[in-house]
Amino acid sequence: MKERTIALLTDSTCDLTDEVLKANRIDMICFKIALDGVGYVERQDFSPEQFCEMIRNAHDLPKTSQITEYEFLERFESYAQAGCMGVIYVSINGTGSGTNASAHRAAAAFREAHPASQMKIAVVDSRMYSIAQGAPVVEAAKRLDAGLSFEETVAYLENQYACMEILLVAHSLKFIRKSGRISAAAAITGDLLGIHPVFSLNDGVSRVLKKVRGEHAAAVTMAQMMSKRMIAGRPYYIMVSDKKYCDEYKKACEAAAGYPPAGIGILGAAVLSNTGPDAVGLVYEGEKREVRLTDRA
Repeated sequence: MKERTIALLTDSTCDLTDEVLKANRIDMICFKIALDGVGYVERQDFSPEQFCEMIRNAHDLPKTSQITEYEFLERFESYAQAGCMGVIYVSINGTGSGTNASAHRAAAAFREAHPASQMKIAVVDSRMYSIAQGAPVVEAAKRLDAGLSFEETVAYLENQYACMEILLVAHSLKFIRKSGRISAAAAITGDLLGIHPVFSLNDGVSRVLKKVRGEHAAAVTMAQMMSKRMIAGRPYYIMVSDKKYCDEYKKACEAAAGYPPAGIGILGAAVLSNTGPDAVGLVYEGEKREVRLTDRA
């Protein structure tokens, strides 16, 4: 395979498997997470499946640390030493994490330290989480291999993230109650009645769209909502906290969309740290929203 002169970097929020990352030559930088007083590195110290069980049995809520400027600067330095002509870093939603800002500072620090370097650096804010962040990175890798330029690849990513959407449902409200997002009384009542909130998570903004009663109704409602909002024929993805949800959501989505998902995966720490261990997300392409320009160094 031809050597790629443009490095493609994302973070562990992307929820791409190790196999997909390796096959598409995508680099990943990982978040650090503290749980019950113990520090971990996501994807190195635990798998997504293991994290689900960890938070199910934990006493405290997980705390995620942003990736630091120094960590990014180290990466940029290593790419320059390897002879890369460009680096494209795709970040977790910038309004929900200081990681995006850390990458910008690192890019500026690299340019100040190496004013003669010809290596370009682009920091792309996905404004997303999970596979809504990860899937466009995979496509960008394929386009780079097909000959797309640095600028064309960045433009593709900007355009794609303006179309990605997430629908998310929590099948239990206990974890959300623990985080203080809803009252204990509301959570207990909701769980007793089997009420599940369905919300969108686009551009870092969470909005409750509907409340449904019963797990089967949640799957059908989510699938129907997705089919009305998505661009017909485009790939969609099902992301679960537990594989026990796979069959029902796959059946509901195929019935609503008319074709199977492009992939079914496990939600990572970024989403589950907020929703808890009983959540399902649907990721798809909708109508294009306003695009924010990417900073480039």
